[in-house]
Amino acid sequence: MSVAAFKLKPNANARVLYGHPWVFANEVEAPLPPEFDGEVVECRDRMGRLLGTGICNGRSQIVWRRLSRERVVLDGAYLSAALARAVSRRAPGAYRRLVWSESDDMPGLVVDQYGDVLVVQIQSLAMEKRTGLLTEALDAHLRPAEIIFRNDAPIRRLEGLRLETHTRSGADWPARWVRIDGFDVWLDLMGGQKTGFYLDQRAQHPAVALYCAGKRVLDAFCNQGSFAIHAARAGASHVLGLDSAPDAVEAARRNAEKNGVSAEFAVANVFDWFNDPANKAGPPWDVIILDPPPFAKSKSALEGALRGYKEINLRAMQRLAPGGVLATYTCSHHMQDAELRSVLAGAAADSRRRVQVLEFCHQPPDHPVMVSMPESEYLRGYILRVD
Repeated sequence: MSVAAFKLKPNANARVLYGHPWVFANEVEAPLPPEFDGEVVECRDRMGRLLGTGICNGRSQIVWRRLSRERVVLDGAYLSAALARAVSRRAPGAYRRLVWSESDDMPGLVVDQYGDVLVVQIQSLAMEKRTGLLTEALDAHLRPAEIIFRNDAPIRRLEGLRLETHTRSGADWPARWVRIDGFDVWLDLMGGQKTGFYLDQRAQHPAVALYCAGKRVLDAFCNQGSFAIHAARAGASHVLGLDSAPDAVEAARRNAEKNGVSAEFAVANVFDWFNDPANKAGPPWDVIILDPPPFAKSKSALEGALRGYKEINLRAMQRLAPGGVLATYTCSHHMQDAELRSVLAGAAADSRRRVQVLEFCHQPPDHPVMVSMPESEYLRGYILRVD
């Protein structure tokens, strides 16, 4: 069966030639007609050699996303096989990411598992058009009690898709208490941030808690307080969590109370809080956790984001007691490790503190990184000793 194809521009130095799974609009010799949006299309180089089969959307700046280096059809059989491979690569568990977009040969699809419930995010037109086939594949392999479609990420607008949230059954999924990693967590899968919980930071919560026994701990950008309640249970002498979102702070308080741990939480802009003279005059902290939202949501915003990351890390280093621990993270794929390291080095120099790396931090294996696709790596961080 003949499949539509496009070629790269003459002398195009497109990243797809080096294994990246994306082609951008300015790299294509001639765009395909709109009827190919959301369909399977081949990409060829200037010599006509096949670079892969992928999904097309002329409404997006990313006009092509690779499915395979071979000829494939995006049908139920393909989705079923790709899902089976994705699940087989994950360690067993009730709370995990099962599908991570291009890293699992299903571009624009994210699937997270919360016990017997799946939360699905569809972010590409081709996957949206195959929602029914996706649902069938998920049912066949995982037998979920419910599937929640969190199709509310603004990135969908770039694909010409509307924002919406719904369940397979059509019924609401009320928020409830769920046991995750030994803690009761108030889980709102239909309205919470991301897909309801920060699954990617689960390994970091206990890792940081190891440094918190008997210590004063500040959890900045605390969201629902996961770092804070882990620190409190580990024996911290005092825990304070800060977040600018009142609903997140309320959820953090609820989580701490439910788990019987002692932690305070406050609604605050973290930058302003660090600069407040009253807070500067208070006793230093032994452990500070910085887990902010992405400051760099686009490449054009990176320069300003780097200044923001440096400023917040500088303030944290200045407020740590000698020998204190700083756990600092970034979840922006536009910020590479070398840039984060440079930011931390600059903050260390400006604070006139001696800073050593205790641990390198990274997104977990269920969020796999493609070596040919830097965008698949977004979470990185360091646990630092600040003398």
